[in-house]
Amino acid sequence: MRDEWEHAHTDYTVPAQRRMPASLAESESDWRHHLEHSTPNGWLIRHSAMTEALLSGKPLHLLHLTKNLDAIRTSRQLHVSTGCLVGALYCSPLTMQHLGLRPHNLGAYLMETKPSTTPLILEVTPDAAIPPKGIDYLHLGPIHLRTYLRYKSYLTPAERTQLERAVQTALRTAAAFLDVALSNAVGRTTPAPAFIDMLSDAVEAVPFLGYLYFEVLAEYLMLHSTTPETKTYAHAGELNNRLYKQLAFAAVDGMSALFDLARFKPRHDGLVQIIDGLDPALGPGVADYVRCRLSHLLARTALHPSQDAACVTFQGADLSTLAKAAPGLVGQVVFRELRYMPRYRHLYHCFEKSKALEAWDFWNSEGIPTPFNGTLPKGEIGINPVYPRASIRVWTAEQDENGYLHPAQELLADFTPHLASWWAPPRQRNGVCP
Repeated sequence: MRDEWEHAHTDYTVPAQRRMPASLAESESDWRHHLEHSTPNGWLIRHSAMTEALLSGKPLHLLHLTKNLDAIRTSRQLHVSTGCLVGALYCSPLTMQHLGLRPHNLGAYLMETKPSTTPLILEVTPDAAIPPKGIDYLHLGPIHLRTYLRYKSYLTPAERTQLERAVQTALRTAAAFLDVALSNAVGRTTPAPAFIDMLSDAVEAVPFLGYLYFEVLAEYLMLHSTTPETKTYAHAGELNNRLYKQLAFAAVDGMSALFDLARFKPRHDGLVQIIDGLDPALGPGVADYVRCRLSHLLARTALHPSQDAACVTFQGADLSTLAKAAPGLVGQVVFRELRYMPRYRHLYHCFEKSKALEAWDFWNSEGIPTPFNGTLPKGEIGINPVYPRASIRVWTAEQDENGYLHPAQELLADFTPHLASWWAPPRQRNGVCP
């Protein structure tokens, strides 16, 4: 169990150490070296302002936006959410400057686009330097699968049959693309435009591919962009989060109202057009990048490290075979099918708190009071609600005319190991909500 959580975390300040399937054309170390040294903003992978703040051991200041200030005041409790941080209070960094606390560009963007929320300032005083190990939700598939197998007795036999049949059908539907992606991962390249269009079609059956597609493009944009805005953020030690927000809204109608990456599936021509609109210099190379990078990441996140990527096929394989060969992908598909079952809102805490308890235990043992989203150290950082060796203070925030935040009223609120209420975006098939 601990090995799975270790595998799901990335420390970008040390060499890559994950076990990988055999026969991949590039290793994780190869890609890390390329991204760090061959992209304009790759130096931020190791040396972001957030990473340096964690390693300093000094108090951290974080921004959280809430719609429930009155409930916090009444209950004197702060609840955490699931998602990319598993069980943490979602925040972004604040930098102490002589004029006040400067929001990270992610936090500034969120305040601009969520005017109905109240900003809170949180000061976390750790007991020591914080290991810069971020949790990568793309690697949580084996944990999703193990959790389902542990608690599947909570489902009726008919529900289990329905879920497992849906997972098998989804993987069979996407099998041709999955095999093409593995073929690319081991060096047998295919034309990029056709690959992108196959990927777009496969997202319909396996929504996890939409998340993977989006994260690959977010990485591409943040590391390669050379716009004046990106350079300004890089000077402050930050990757440009606005790029992937703009990407999502350009690719999916209504994404600003319902941010659901299961709907993220631009086809090749549309993708190139979108990237041209964000940074014209990056349009020509985007399709090849997605083909190479997504194929590699899919092999790493889908397959068990004991597998040989050149020998695995999804076509014609039954679910039990795939659960052994590709537990990461099966777990991601199970997780997304499970949360749409009619009774899941009643079982949510059984499945999700089990994972949160394990994450909290791992973070506590590793000395991590503030886990961050480790797909890249891009500024999505959270607060571990049960870390016993850090003090936390909370204030409402006031923003001045220059955009700096200042503490206003201190809130008497404790962190509790309680997950916020269950919610999942409405399921869509062929763009239609049932």
